[in-house]
Amino acid sequence: MSSEEETLRRLIVELRILEGTAEALRTRINLVNAALTELSYADRTLEGLEKEGENAPLFVPIGGGSYIKAKLESAETVVVGVGARVAIEKTLKEARESTAKRIEDLQKNGATLRQQLSQVVEKIQEGRARLQELSAKLSGEERVQSVRETERRN
Repeated sequence: MSSEEETLRRLIVELRILEGTAEALRTRINLVNAALTELSYADRTLEGLEKEGENAPLFVPIGGGSYIKAKLESAETVVVGVGARVAIEKTLKEARESTAKRIEDLQKNGATLRQQLSQVVEKIQEGRARLQELSAKLSGEERVQSVRETERRN
């Protein structure tokens, strides 16, 4: 096996690894985007609660696109999830600050992931171009060898 064939094989393996990395990054970006969407809804809800008084009517989601009617007892404190299925009670102001900080962190994380994905995609494109060059070169060499073998037979 020639060194070019070995290079071709290594390049194919490298491209597969890069494509797997790109897919993993896309998955992480989707997770970050989903978390951002959820936190944005929470932030808007908290913002709306600041404007409401006691006994304000609410629709509380119970899942599956279903809601129940409720009345706001107090908007002074809310229960906020902090991760690992743990939730703590915070003032409305603290909850909004916490949510804003989490949104900011996720936006930074998302930007970093998108930058990494861009770099990986660029490497994939470079690798594919190199793969095409090597493949064309090897195909050309195979044709030349085939012609030489045909000429020797005649």
